[in-house]
Amino acid sequence: MELDKIRNLGDNELRVEEQKAAEQLFRLRFQMKLGQNEGVKKLRGLKKDIARIKTITRERELKLHGEAPKAEPAAPEKKAAKAKKKTTKKKEAR
Repeated sequence: MELDKIRNLGDNELRVEEQKAAEQLFRLRFQMKLGQNEGVKKLRGLKKDIARIKTITRERELKLHGEAPKAEPAAPEKKAAKAKKKTTKKKEAR
């Protein structure tokens, strides 16, 4: 699951997704122990998904990024960064 999708989920939906991923991870580990499945890639992906979900849940608890997801595109931030670089270069030239 992608980070943008996870950020757009509500708190209850996050809990449900975490439970689903944890259950899938349990089943996959169980299958691997029995030798039925060799889904190492799927196992890693599920672990990362669970970590992402827990991270976003914790960010919301600490109110680091706010409750609502950001709707602003990343492009204006890049322009602002470029503008800062240009101003610092002009200052250095003086």
